[in-house]
Amino acid sequence: MGPGNRPLDLDWLEDFIVLAESGNFSRAAQARHIAQPAFSRHIKSLEAWVGVELFDRTTHPVALTAAGKHLLPEIEDVVQRLEAARSQALAAQEQAAVSLQFAATHALSLTFFPTWLGKIEAQLPVGRTMGPIQMVSDSFAACEDLMLQRRAQFLLCHGHSEVENRLDPTQFDFVAVGVDRLLPVSAPNADGTPKYAVAAQSSRKAGKSRAPVPVLAYGVASGIGQIMHAILGEALGKPRGVTTRNVFTAHHAVLLKTMAMEGRGVAWLPTSLIAAELASGALVRASDDTWTVPIEVRLFRPRVALSDAAEALWRVAAGTAN
Repeated sequence: MGPGNRPLDLDWLEDFIVLAESGNFSRAAQARHIAQPAFSRHIKSLEAWVGVELFDRTTHPVALTAAGKHLLPEIEDVVQRLEAARSQALAAQEQAAVSLQFAATHALSLTFFPTWLGKIEAQLPVGRTMGPIQMVSDSFAACEDLMLQRRAQFLLCHGHSEVENRLDPTQFDFVAVGVDRLLPVSAPNADGTPKYAVAAQSSRKAGKSRAPVPVLAYGVASGIGQIMHAILGEALGKPRGVTTRNVFTAHHAVLLKTMAMEGRGVAWLPTSLIAAELASGALVRASDDTWTVPIEVRLFRPRVALSDAAEALWRVAAGTAN
C-alpha cells in the first residue's frame, strides 16, 4: 500500500521501466503487450500513487522528470529483487518436493541413522535416488513438536509398547525399524568391576545398608527418560528395589554417556550408543539383565500423502521393519 493506502500494482512498475527506456507510449505499450489507453492509465495510476508526475509529456520523446529520474533506479532494483525472490521461492518449493525432512533424537542421529539410511538407499528401486535430506537432531519433545507442526515428514526415535507419546495414532503411523536396549552402565574400577552397581535389595546381604546409587538421569523432554520412568520408575527407590539419587539430569544420552565415563554415576544408555565403550572397557555394565529395558527404534510419519520420494522411502522402511 502507498500514500493514502492506495494499492500498488507490480505491472505499473514494469510499465514505468519500459516507458523510461523507450520514451514513447505507443512503443512501450506494444512491448508490454497491452493497449495504449490501458498502458497510459497504468502510468497515471503510478504517478497518483507516488504523488508527482514522473514523465514530461511535452517533450518528444517523453522524458523523465526529476522525480522520475530519482525513482527509476529504485524501481529497477525493487523489480529485480522481486523477480529474484520469486525464482528462489520456486526453487525452494521444487527442492522441498524432492527432499526428505527427518527429525531424530540426538543419540539415534549419531549412531543408528547413518547406517540405517545406507541400507534403505541400497534397497530403493533401480533408478530411484533418495534426493536431498534435511535432518534436525534434537530432544524427543522437540522432534514431536516438529511432527505435530508438519515441519518434518519422518521422526526417528526410541519407543516402548507401554509408553505413549503425543503423536495420535489416528494421525500418525510408525514402524519399528530396529531394536535396542537400555543398559545401566558405569565407569569401571581398576579391577574392571563397576564403580557403581545396581542391585535389588533382596540380593544384598542382610543387615548391610548401602548408600544410594548416584544416577545420571534424563530430563522430561527425553523420550528415553519417559520410557525409564514408565518401566523402572516404581522399582527405583522402592524398599525392595534400588535406592537411588539423581546427581545429574540432561535431555541427551550423549552427554549422560560422557558423565558416566567420568565416573559420575550410573546411566541407562542405548546399546547402539555405547557399543564401542563396552568393547573397550571404558564403560561396564552396572547390573544384570534385571535392570535392562528392551526398546524399539521407531520411524513415524503422518497419515497423509507425502512426496513421491518420502513415500518411496516409507515403502522400503515398512518392508524391512522388524
